Amino acid sequence: MFDAQASPRLRGRRSECERLDRLLADLRAGHSQVLVLRGEAGVGKSALLDYVADRAAGCRVERAAGVESEMELAFAGLHQLCAPVLGGVERLPEPQRLAIGTAFGLDGGAAPDRFLVGLALLGLLSEVARSQPLVCLVDDAQWLDRASVQALAFAARRLLAEAVALVFVVREPSDTPEAGGTAAPGATGAAALDATGAATPDPAIGAGRERELAGLPELAVRGLGSDDARELLDAATPGRLDERVRDRIVAETRGNPLALLELPRGLTGAELAGGFGRPDAQPLASRIEKSFLRRLAPLPPMTRTLLLTAAAEPVGDVPLLWRAAERQGIGREAAVPAEAAGLIELGARVRFRHPLVRAAVYRAATPPERRAAHRALAAATDPEVDPDRRAWHRAHGAPEPDEDVAAELERCAARAQARGGVPAAAAFLERATELTADPARRGRRALAAAQAKLDAGSPDGATALLATADLCPLGRLDRARLIRLHAEIAFARRRGRDAPPLLFAAAKRLEPLDAALARETHLDALGAAIFAGRLGGEPGVAELAAAARAAPPGPGPPRAVDLLLDGVARRLAEGYVAGLVPLRRALAAVRREAAEREAAPPEAGRPAVAGWPGDAAPPGTPARRATARSQGEDVRWHWLACRIAAEVWDDAAWEELAERQVRVARDSGALAVLPLALTYRSGTHLHAGEFAATAALIEEAGALNRSIGGAPLMYTRVLLAAWRGARTETSRLVDLAVPNAADRGEGRGLTWGEYAWAVLHNGLGEYEVALAAARAACEHDELGLVAWALIELIEAAARSDRPDVAAPALDRLAERTRASGTDWALGIEARSRALLGGGEEAEALYREAVARLARTRVAVHLARAHLVYGEWLRREQRRTDARAQLRTAHDMFGRFGADAFAARARRELAATGETVRKRSVAAPDVLTPQEAQVARLAAEGHTNPEIGARLFISPRTAEYHLHKVFTKLGIRSRRQLRDALDQLDRGTA
Repeated sequence: MFDAQASPRLRGRRSECERLDRLLADLRAGHSQVLVLRGEAGVGKSALLDYVADRAAGCRVERAAGVESEMELAFAGLHQLCAPVLGGVERLPEPQRLAIGTAFGLDGGAAPDRFLVGLALLGLLSEVARSQPLVCLVDDAQWLDRASVQALAFAARRLLAEAVALVFVVREPSDTPEAGGTAAPGATGAAALDATGAATPDPAIGAGRERELAGLPELAVRGLGSDDARELLDAATPGRLDERVRDRIVAETRGNPLALLELPRGLTGAELAGGFGRPDAQPLASRIEKSFLRRLAPLPPMTRTLLLTAAAEPVGDVPLLWRAAERQGIGREAAVPAEAAGLIELGARVRFRHPLVRAAVYRAATPPERRAAHRALAAATDPEVDPDRRAWHRAHGAPEPDEDVAAELERCAARAQARGGVPAAAAFLERATELTADPARRGRRALAAAQAKLDAGSPDGATALLATADLCPLGRLDRARLIRLHAEIAFARRRGRDAPPLLFAAAKRLEPLDAALARETHLDALGAAIFAGRLGGEPGVAELAAAARAAPPGPGPPRAVDLLLDGVARRLAEGYVAGLVPLRRALAAVRREAAEREAAPPEAGRPAVAGWPGDAAPPGTPARRATARSQGEDVRWHWLACRIAAEVWDDAAWEELAERQVRVARDSGALAVLPLALTYRSGTHLHAGEFAATAALIEEAGALNRSIGGAPLMYTRVLLAAWRGARTETSRLVDLAVPNAADRGEGRGLTWGEYAWAVLHNGLGEYEVALAAARAACEHDELGLVAWALIELIEAAARSDRPDVAAPALDRLAERTRASGTDWALGIEARSRALLGGGEEAEALYREAVARLARTRVAVHLARAHLVYGEWLRREQRRTDARAQLRTAHDMFGRFGADAFAARARRELAATGETVRKRSVAAPDVLTPQEAQVARLAAEGHTNPEIGARLFISPRTAEYHLHKVFTKLGIRSRRQLRDALDQLDRGTA
């Protein structure tokens, strides 16, 4: 058995090596393994990866490493890992094969579905592991491009029955200027260039990648203990080492192995032996890097140039490196000194001894030397096979602004967006801006890049680019667009009272210049005013609505956005009934345009814009946004359409639009839109009683929102806690959300908190408290919210014997529900009216409510209809009839996880004289949620590959779950599944 203590490289790593040995043993037993190694630079994470590779006898090992210069090249890291195993792609289902082919540039087509890419990766790993266990080692994951880390994290969370191990290394803290980190070669787009030409990383970038891996199994890699650190230092230091110097080095390095090995190389004999240590306040990573720099100095010039070229080429492509070296007049003998010094290995791939070696090599070079290396790499890169990377190298090889290179980057931006989404396009456009000499063109490119940065969820990056644009000579239209972007950034950051007046001013300025964009900006202003609500300042909602209605019409037939503007403006200015028809017309147009976009060819309708290279406008301009809409990428106003769907009581449209908004935002990488899209989608799940799905989307939205620095999204989180009857959690969230919303001027947040409080206390049967909260929420005519608050007010008032409050509230509600006429609306009205009635009329209304709500997806309201009907029947002394309704309510609330309402139903059942038995064990209780889903799909006749495609798991994992289902249900074949599941579901309350 390998003794970790006996290896100098892994001295003091017994527990870590034992953990990795268990990982490999479990892998060989057929169990998937995932592990994230976290620690500071030089602490030995890469050495532990090497240990895994060395110990993985009988396994196939594939490696990849994140490199900062490739962070904005979508799927670059994933391509590193998968390139050797792409032969297995042909065995994947066609949608997955096409998705991963597009992601890697092997096939043309529209932007690949991110979920299909993740599923294709899962399937590919599973296929490779069929012949032998597969170990995937990913170093420096904090520098992976976002598309790659998302796909890898997606696969990591779904590995189960495959013999696949994924081991990630993440540097903590991420390299930042404050932490003394160094930039990897060529970093721009995600990084800015300092005065020396070296790249300075954006601190938020690495952290965003790390969050993608949050929740996966982790192993923290710390420094060595004092004894091991001293022994390693003694072994690495020739000659005498003063004990005080040794103790100081051990203390300062905190047991960091690489620092212990490298830092003494920079000390003189006198310093080592005499105890006269020099102060050095530099951060550890920087000091280690300097030790490598000292080892570079004696190398021949050609060797240093070869190392620099290898550092600038992050994929580790050895043939490409030699082609680039040949163009620089470098022979293969130049590699010998570097290999002898232990700085690099040239095998199947280029491998530096440590990522800090790469950084040291790149930083040691002068800017002209770096540019020469990038030019050689660009010349050696096939423009047909990898045009994006070639353009990227050309950009970093340009000694000065170069319009030809900038134009190529701009053309690549559209292709990069098709492959990797908006963030990739933003990086290319930002670098194109830097290389543009003409001030007017530079200003326009900066605006396009700023729009892309904002859409990608980087308001800080967008602000910096707007500062660049502001210094350029802009025309009136571009100047108005700049003002509009500043307003959009304000809304993204705070979503409060400051955004509406800024957007209003931008809209007025745009009216004589671009009527279509002016109307879009007026809609943005109204949307911002909806969030500001009661805390909005001047201009008020009435003035904003009046200005929107007076705005000039667009140049062509009304678009969905035009109809949205008209409908929302009329609703806010004239009230619900007047706004209903135009709102429905707008909703139909949004759904129709969405269907047309998805049916249209990817390149349909691309306009030409004079003055720009090629046939396409730059992303971010009005023409490009029109193109984006034709390609199904623009879902900026779908959140408002979702709100309107709820306002007009159209649950089908709400679900359709919310689901599509999430899908398109994911596919396009529109991170600025995705958190809000996830929030609205979670709302549809909540009303459907799907609380687990609601919670999952809330967590995802929160993590994304924090990573991009967006304003808090607490709405559905608070409401979910209220529906669950979690008093303490609801109180905590309301206490957190309301002051935050008040500080930002987001009045809607205050109303939402009052509404959630009413739901909670109605569920708990504390009607007086619910009444007070609901009355406060109903004081403000919040779009898509006041009607829900009226529902709570009517029930609380009826149960509190306050007909004087309930009756006028019912009148306000009925004005809306009767005008709407949907089953959702009329079912809610019937239930609310029955609460205030009696006799046969009340019973007829309760029955109508149950019948109408049963035809909708708003299952929580159907369950409440059964509950209040059962409560009324019990008070009418019709205990048998009451039990049937109350049992249904109790079972539904129990399945949802609405504990307070379930307890209310249980108390009523007990009052009828029925002993409430524990719910029979149903399929969701016997089986895990994943097993239940697999079982249902298998019972419907779906094959394992089909189940995998639907649930985003591999076919082998579907087979694994199905085997466990058979064991738990005591059956042997799929033919028995349907009967077994039906038997479980027929359990009574």
